[in-house]
Amino acid sequence: MKFLVTLFSRQGFALLLLSALLAACTVVVDEGPGPRPRPPRPEPQFCTREYEPVCARRGGDRQTFANACLADRAGYRIVRDGPCRDGGGGGGDEQTFCTREYAPVCARRRGELRTFPNECEARAADYRIVGDGPC
Repeated sequence: MKFLVTLFSRQGFALLLLSALLAACTVVVDEGPGPRPRPPRPEPQFCTREYEPVCARRGGDRQTFANACLADRAGYRIVRDGPCRDGGGGGGDEQTFCTREYAPVCARRRGELRTFPNECEARAADYRIVGDGPC
């Protein structure tokens, strides 16, 4: 019996030592040359309410936004400072000026729902208001 206790205690110690050695190992994987994935670009959570209009584009859609932050947040690329001249958000050649009040509305255009800070900005972007509050 004493022989078995000694044998198991030695095996237990050896097993414990082996486990500790394996736990300390690290594996390095070399993916070789080639492009590395880019980290995701952080999106702004909040935009200021300043009015510095920009003309922005996404695909074939051009739109006027109250400021560059709002355009970036909507996934548009800024084309130039100032409103779009081709009616993209201005409703023709006249320029629309909106107040900076925050009374969010949900609006739709061509099946796309989007939240605007107020009704004026939704209409200026040629969206139809479908409800009060965010979408």
